[in-house]
Amino acid sequence: MEYLPSYIKLSDNEFLERINKAYNFLNSCNVCPRDCKVDRYKLNTGFCQSGILPIVSSYTLHFGEEPVLSGTNGAGNIFFGNCNMKCLFCQNYEISQNWKEEIKNEISCERLADIMIELQNQKCHNIGLVSPTHFSPQTLKSIFIAKQKGLHLPVIYNSNGYDSFVMLKLFDGIIDIYLPDLKYGNNLYGKKYSFAPNYFDFGKEALKEMYRQVGDKLIYDGDIVVRGLIIRHLVLPNELAETEEVFKFIAEELSPNVHISLMSQYFPTNKANNFILLNRKIRFREYEKAIQLLEKYGLRNGWIQEMDSPEHYLPNFQDRNNPFNN
Repeated sequence: MEYLPSYIKLSDNEFLERINKAYNFLNSCNVCPRDCKVDRYKLNTGFCQSGILPIVSSYTLHFGEEPVLSGTNGAGNIFFGNCNMKCLFCQNYEISQNWKEEIKNEISCERLADIMIELQNQKCHNIGLVSPTHFSPQTLKSIFIAKQKGLHLPVIYNSNGYDSFVMLKLFDGIIDIYLPDLKYGNNLYGKKYSFAPNYFDFGKEALKEMYRQVGDKLIYDGDIVVRGLIIRHLVLPNELAETEEVFKFIAEELSPNVHISLMSQYFPTNKANNFILLNRKIRFREYEKAIQLLEKYGLRNGWIQEMDSPEHYLPNFQDRNNPFNN
């Protein structure tokens, strides 16, 4: 029997109430932890340089997610433009840190809903919202519209972890799969290398809310995950991710049964080559230490990325229709 996503079961009245609450955040924007307080109905001068309309830079079937998400048909990923962080090593910097160009990709929520249906018609396993944080109200509205048009796939909330737990509460009973990063195990490095003050503190609160909603168990339909939490952690050179603190938090404050996706794909792209601690790929011994830390904290569920050439994972957003060369 096909899995029925949570948003299908949510009443339209409740859904619309959530959307209205979310849009109220945009009047004096506190959609994310930055709390810029700009009126996004009038301005796009907050940190994310985004206004009232969602920006979709690319959408495509993607086969490079965790195997339980990509499956054989791919994840239907929607890549939002701009971002509420500015990681010096961001692999998606062409769309996340190029707001003067990306503003040209503003679309209506109705069009975003149509994109979800278009991807569903291509037989993908799920709809992946990639970097949706700064467009949270708009994605809620778009999911509602898509539901009316026949969307019936689980939705993945794939964020950088710099999320407002208050906003995330509005996604309860709508999002079935949370796929956040937890990039840093301290606030100092989050601010220095991603311009995200108090990243670890806010990230922990966000992940606690995601965990509250979906727990530590993955629910499958065949070989594909349809509900649950998967936390991604990218190993950085020179231990800049503070991996031990990340794993300690997950094991002790969430659950040792949470699934971890440990990634080795760091590559010094964007502005990373200008910083001596970031300007190289990770070494085998650095990755091996991260794997040992998984064992130390009893985190035995999840996936460990092979130490393949990190260049293989770099997208090319010069080709918006096929950035991953599918």
